[in-house]
Amino acid sequence: MASYLAEEYKEKVAPALAEKFDYKSSMQIPKIDKIVLNMGVGDAVSNAKNLDEAVEELTLISGQKPLITKAKKSIANFRLREGMSIGAKVTLRGDRMYDFLYKLINVSLPRVRDFRGVSTRSFDGRGNYTLGVKEQLIFPEIDFDKVNRTRGLDIVIVTTAKTDEEARELLIQFGMPFAR
Repeated sequence: MASYLAEEYKEKVAPALAEKFDYKSSMQIPKIDKIVLNMGVGDAVSNAKNLDEAVEELTLISGQKPLITKAKKSIANFRLREGMSIGAKVTLRGDRMYDFLYKLINVSLPRVRDFRGVSTRSFDGRGNYTLGVKEQLIFPEIDFDKVNRTRGLDIVIVTTAKTDEEARELLIQFGMPFAR
């Protein structure tokens, strides 16, 4: 299944993009470079166990061990010191990335309550797409009974596209359910 989207890209997506944007070389055709999952755990300042749970959940979701992110600055109002662990992130590439994208589009997003599609305004101007998920429970690997608090996570899809229009078309070809 992991290589299903990779095959889909080679056989359908790349030729469709080449035709639409009239690329001269196959190297100009945009592709997905990586997917970064980031989970900020602000309450890890007061309770380190929360960070461990977040790391465990991110491992289940991505199938890869997350990197623990540390605070860059000290902020007194948040009782935060520089170097404290405050989150976790995972960078997915290759088959794991396609595997995750397939699962996100076909399994997880349809499980969101009152889902009407993802926003078309979340592109950054350089062809990357950011998606915020309010709760980790939409992923099938997360056991509802073992979760003691819902956490959101950011999903950043980094593409080689030069413009947002190219990136949007790339994601539409993969089946990303954009809101009408």
